[in-house]
Amino acid sequence: MMQLLLNRFKNTVLLFVMVLISCGNFSGVESQQNDQEHALSQVTHNDNTIKVGANQTEKYLHLLKGKRVGIVANLTSVIFKNSEQTKYTHLVDSLLALNINVTKVLSPEHGFRGAADAGELVESGKDIKTGLPIISLYGANKKVSKEALENLDIIIFDIQDVGVRFYTYISTMHYIMESCAEANIPLLILDRPNPNGHYVDGPTLEIKNKSFLGMHPIPLVHGLTIGEFAQMLNGEKWLENKVQCNITIIPVENYTHHTFYHVPIRPSPNLPNDQAIKLYPSLGLFEGTNINAGRGTEFQFQRYGAPFLNPNLFDFNYTPRENFGAKNPKHKNDLCYGEDLKDDSLNAEVSLKWLIKSYNNATDKSKVFNTANFTKHAGTDKLQKQIEAGLSEKDIKATWKNDLEAFKKIRIKYLIYN
Repeated sequence: MMQLLLNRFKNTVLLFVMVLISCGNFSGVESQQNDQEHALSQVTHNDNTIKVGANQTEKYLHLLKGKRVGIVANLTSVIFKNSEQTKYTHLVDSLLALNINVTKVLSPEHGFRGAADAGELVESGKDIKTGLPIISLYGANKKVSKEALENLDIIIFDIQDVGVRFYTYISTMHYIMESCAEANIPLLILDRPNPNGHYVDGPTLEIKNKSFLGMHPIPLVHGLTIGEFAQMLNGEKWLENKVQCNITIIPVENYTHHTFYHVPIRPSPNLPNDQAIKLYPSLGLFEGTNINAGRGTEFQFQRYGAPFLNPNLFDFNYTPRENFGAKNPKHKNDLCYGEDLKDDSLNAEVSLKWLIKSYNNATDKSKVFNTANFTKHAGTDKLQKQIEAGLSEKDIKATWKNDLEAFKKIRIKYLIYN
């Protein structure tokens, strides 16, 4: 009798288990996809952990389902898998895994996978991993064509910026917003922190010096995230013909402009770490000169030097070589004299001291400036003239004050973060 009851119990349990399995299978792919969405968005976060826009899939996946999606992306366009931001999947790969119909990738300077030199022509082509067509936004056609936007219902913009005017991703966004407005395509911006977002400084661009290195009358360091800058482009009517782009921004959680943000993935080949990103606004001005700013070494934007700087005054030297991100660095294979700044403590300002020191101590001052290129980087022709005239850093910075104060008043209108 006991054996009969035991067998009936086993059969009942077995039937119950089979019912559970059957119910689980009944939901099929939909249940699996919901689990994937949940896993992507549910990284363990402390109350004060920064959560970038891309990670907040619960806030934007519904905007993408059933749509034909284009993505402006590079190597920083990722969804983080842990709170330390050391593990991640690319946004494109993640969305494809969730059955989002990503149809093409739009690639900015340095390319989709981020291996091209600064200023190097980025070709359109096909992504080896996904097979998706890649349309270059850097080279001959920096503004996407109407034909390239055909059959798209929405575009995503997700790129890590560093908050410097001549860092070309904001120019790329300008053109994307124009194209979206003209084609009546909405733009979804997945915001990320600005590692230089805690200050505003530097010369303000004069529109007569407008180029892809600077398209707007803003200071060298503007103190805005990509999302905030997009709001400014719309609000100030800086797009061509004053068109307005339909934008949706997914803000960063637990971020303010006073929050330190460690950039976990180098945003471009020659910004390898936080120190380089911090010094970039200042040493980036060397890009408009004939002085090397660390390209061709492992300390990009953490040193500077040239063969024509006085070796009696500059006791640090190095030799730029071809390397990742710099096929032809300035003064390739030549001994350069300069300064090592990898441990410099500069913070919250654009410094001119290294540029002024270089000019004053060049063995041939005529070799320092590449005038047209320097004006594009500085946004004004005044800065070179001031340095050549012997003005001090303090006196030069005093000439920026009125423009900076005027911009800060405009900036307040578009802030998403305190």
